[in-house]
Formats: sequence, structure tokens, C-alpha cells
Amino acid sequence: MVDTTHPTSAPARSALRGSIGVAGIVFLVIAAAAPLTAVAGSLPVMIAIGNGAGAPMAYLIAAAVLLVFSVGYAAMSSSVTDTGAFYAYVTKGLGRSAGVGSAALALLAYTTIQAAIYGLAASTMRDVVIRFGGPDAPWWLWAFVLMAMVAVLGYRSIDLGAKVLGVLLVAEIALIVALTVAVLAQGGAHGVDVVSFTPSAFLSGSPGIALMFAIGSFVGFEATAIYGEEARNPRRTVPIATYVAVGTIGVLYAAASWAVVLAFGSDQVQAAAQSDPANLTFIATTTFLGSVAADVMMVMLVTSLFAALLAFHNAIARYTFALSRTGYAPRRLMDVHNRHGSPHIGSVVQTATAFILVGAFAVAGADPVLQLFTWMAGVAIVSILVLMVLTSLAIIVWFRREGTDTRMWHTRIAPILGTVGLLGITALVVANFTTLISGSRVLATVFLVIIAAVFLAGACLGRWCRPAPRDDQATSPSRSADPVTPVSPVTPISPESELP
Repeated sequence: MVDTTHPTSAPARSALRGSIGVAGIVFLVIAAAAPLTAVAGSLPVMIAIGNGAGAPMAYLIAAAVLLVFSVGYAAMSSSVTDTGAFYAYVTKGLGRSAGVGSAALALLAYTTIQAAIYGLAASTMRDVVIRFGGPDAPWWLWAFVLMAMVAVLGYRSIDLGAKVLGVLLVAEIALIVALTVAVLAQGGAHGVDVVSFTPSAFLSGSPGIALMFAIGSFVGFEATAIYGEEARNPRRTVPIATYVAVGTIGVLYAAASWAVVLAFGSDQVQAAAQSDPANLTFIATTTFLGSVAADVMMVMLVTSLFAALLAFHNAIARYTFALSRTGYAPRRLMDVHNRHGSPHIGSVVQTATAFILVGAFAVAGADPVLQLFTWMAGVAIVSILVLMVLTSLAIIVWFRREGTDTRMWHTRIAPILGTVGLLGITALVVANFTTLISGSRVLATVFLVIIAAVFLAGACLGRWCRPAPRDDQATSPSRSADPVTPVSPVTPISPESELP
């Protein structure tokens, strides 16, 4: 019999450990969203080929939809304390087949978005090094340097990763806030106006493209649930962290993008973005904060991307951990490091996967931004949106079936509204998907087919392959039958155990 009164008598083999709080989870989630990357990278494109001065409104609309989605997501978190996040939610609500399919889709999404960021980060780092007199090394060399750094931190405990991300994130947000305040305080280029938040501005040009990039800038917010098992009090921490993360990202992006618009003027910002999208935000920074601040922003863009890489690395390692613990991945992946309390095997596997994917693009001579970043980001955005739609449906089904929460807004109205909003955004993204991946219809079709095939393959695995019980399930059936049992170093949780 397992001695649960003395946890140190047995090593932690299938339950993660940690004491991360609301602030730590919010840091990890906002870091994955990479605020400076959105402001300096995505925003100029939204303005140039999207809806011009109406871009800030796209962030508010995306945030509103995700906040409504988060109501049911947070409400159900009290019944889901698992590193699988979307996987665990979909499994509980829609069953094993859809759950494993969503897990496969999540792995595809996070793996591709991380590969995309490696491309953008390596290209940016190369430019920064050259700007300050360093060697002109190939982009893939910098990608592998970043990969090694992420591998070391990802192998260690989540608390260490949160501390590193916290320092980087505070500096990053401080710079964005400084630019926003400076533009507003100095009255912008032609005075302060609210044109960006009017319906006419939002609906001008191509609002669908702007909304597509806006929702892509939030990718990673759902990770609040991934760290529930390592939180001090998951039933309280996860809901609060979710609302704080989405709200903070939405307000920060809307305010910063508004400031960039005002820096050039609502009537001239689109022309400026079209002429030099890569330097739009840096030009605004030079004008209102000085050239030194612009140089600092270039360096901070690299750290922003690094923070996102580390956050997505942690998320992928925990998804593979969750799959292993329920029997749909090799058992070794559910090993927990005796000292760090981290899913270290999954972390190593994730590093190897990233190396292979990025290495393939490098060998093919692909452009790190126009091909690696753009294509992989497109696959990730569509995959994440499909996952959110499935999760929203799972939330509705779960509360209707279980009746554990009778609050109408939290369990019925908000989840339904969230589903409708997410379906609308998904339709817009798919309609503009060809634009996102360099205008090739053939390539767009291939990627969409891959996304569908990955989900179907996972669903078939979940339907036809029933995993054998693990040793800990066999020796402690009463424990494994309860997926909401408080986590201890010797008490694993299993979202699979509630399935028929």
C-alpha cells in the first residue's frame, strides 16, 4: 500500500509539483502571447493590409470573445485540474475520441507556433547582432542557440521558468507602456482622437485580416489550465489567472496599437505601414522616446520572442505528459524529475522535435520569416481556433450532463455566446488563410487537410485503442477513479477515468 502520509517515501513519478500562483501563471500566459512581438510584428501587418486605423478595435473584439469563452472555461476548471488543458476539457465533455483528437491537434498547434517563433526570433536576433557590430551568422545558428537555452530552462522546474519570464515580461510591458504614455502625452502626430474605436474605422478595408492577426496574438492564453496541477490552489488560481491574462492582453494591445496609430495620425498610419511595415513601431518609438529606446526595443523584441518560446515549450511538455499518463503516449513521458518536479522527458522530446522541424526548413533553404514563421503560424492559429470551438462545445455538454453548476450565465449563456463568436472568427480566419501563408491556394489546402487529418488520427486512436491500466491505477483503483482528487506526489489524476 502507498504511504500517503509520508510523500517523500516514494519518488514523484506521475504528478507534477510546484507552487506557482496567479502572478506566475499570468506571466507564463502573457509571455506566450509575446506582447512586444504583437505590437512590433503583427500590428504593422494588421494596419497595412487589414483595416488601417481600425486595428485597435480588432484587439478589443478578440478580447471580448475570449473573455466570454473564458467564463465557462474558468467555471469548469474546478472539475479539471490537469496539465492537458483543452485535451482534458474536451475529454470530459465530448468523450475519449474527441479528447485524444484535440490533444493531437494541440500538439500540432503548439509545435508549429513554437517553430514559427524560432524562425522569427532567429531572424530578429541576427538583425540585432549585425546592427550592434556582431558577426553575420546564418539565422538557423541563432535558432539552435535559442533552442539550447529553452531546453535548459524547460528541463528545470516551472517556478524557475516563471521567474525568468517574469523579469523579461516586466521589462517588455514597461517599454510598451512607456511608448503608449509618451504618444498620448505628446498628443501624437496630429492630436489624440478615438477614430480607431469607431465602427466605420473597424469595418474599413479588410477587418477579417485584422481580426485574424488579433486572435493570433492571444494564442497561449488558454495555458492557464495547463499549469493547474502545479498551482498552489488550482480551483481559485486558474479562473483568476484566466480573466487577468485575457483582460491584460486585450487592454495592453488595444492601448499600444492606438498609440502607434496616433503616432502617425489616423489618416496616414496605413500608408506609413504599407511603405515600411517592419519598422513602423520602431519609427514611432524613435520619434516619441528617442533612438536609444528604439535600440532597446529591438533587443527586447528578442527577449519577448524567447519568453514565448519558453512558454510554448512548457505547454507542449505538459501535453505529452498528460497523454502519457492516460496511456496514449510512451510511459516514459510521464516521468517527473525527482528534484525539479518537472516533466523532464517530455521536455527533452519537445526539444528534439523543434530541432527536427526547424532543421528541415534550414536544410531546405527556407526564409525564416516569410516561410517558417508565416506558414507555421497559420497552421497554429487555425488549430487553436478549432480547439477552442471543441472546448466550448465540451463545456456546454459537461454542465448540461453533470448539473454540478446551476449558474445560467456561467454554464449556458456565456459558453453558447463564446461558441458562436469563435465560429465566426474561425470562418474569417479560414477565409483569409491563403493570405496568411503567402497567397498559395494549394499550400493553404494542404495545411488545412493536415490539420483535419491530425485531429481525425487522434480521434481514431482514442476510439479504437483503449490503453492498458498503469501500475499506479492497478494498485490504487480508488484513487485513480477520481479525476479531481487533490494532487500529491504519489497521487496521479486522470481525466480519462470518468469516461464510460
